[in-house]
Amino acid sequence: MTQKTETLDPSANKHLFLAGASGAIGRQLAPLLVADGWQVVGTTRSIDKVPLLRDLGVEPVVVDVFDAASLRSIVTDFRPEIVIHQLTDLPYALEASKMTEALRRNARVRDEGTRNLVEAAVLAGAKRLIAQSISFIYADGPLPHREEDPFLAETDPIYGETAQSVASLERQVLDAPLDGIVLRYGLIYGPSTGFDAPIAPGSVHVGAAAKAAQLAITKGVPGMYNVAESDGSVVTEKANKILGWDAGWRVSQ
Repeated sequence: MTQKTETLDPSANKHLFLAGASGAIGRQLAPLLVADGWQVVGTTRSIDKVPLLRDLGVEPVVVDVFDAASLRSIVTDFRPEIVIHQLTDLPYALEASKMTEALRRNARVRDEGTRNLVEAAVLAGAKRLIAQSISFIYADGPLPHREEDPFLAETDPIYGETAQSVASLERQVLDAPLDGIVLRYGLIYGPSTGFDAPIAPGSVHVGAAAKAAQLAITKGVPGMYNVAESDGSVVTEKANKILGWDAGWRVSQ
């Protein structure tokens, strides 16, 4: 579909819907959005996290992304200019004993959950959808990987379902009739992740990951962006030049 590529005027409509506001990236991102003057509605699946979101300056809403009717009603009533998809379903510190089931749940979030969120965003008249993807499932090949490089095969015995669901997420976001921006994050570390330092090649600090989403609101053009530290794993030139993103950025700056 034809996508709009104009630079958004951040003063036009200050409504922003943050799906996954209570997650590790959402917690870093929400204060940046509020500081920019956005009225933010943020989702959580747990009523216990409502006070946390309020403390971040977000209007909390408890909703499951798989409840398509409720999600559609909430988003269309709010009518956001921007929708940001930071939904995941992974255990703290990627606890190994829980990862097999978590990968299945996360695949459903990326496929069915994204479908429901895209539908709600389009019906609400949103102009831009920014979605979290990953940069660490590229197929074997010359390094560093660029955004055009292929993912692992969907038949891969370990990560095939993940590759399939990530491809589904990206396709849905980029094919939607709005400005679709996909941020391919490296493995995140930092506050609320369970990791204090990079855990694999191509990692990214959770604060820097949040900053990329903030920058994409007004500076991004539709497409995919690798968002990770420059250690020879992936090329981040596109994010650096178009978004003005810096992997060394931290929330204290």
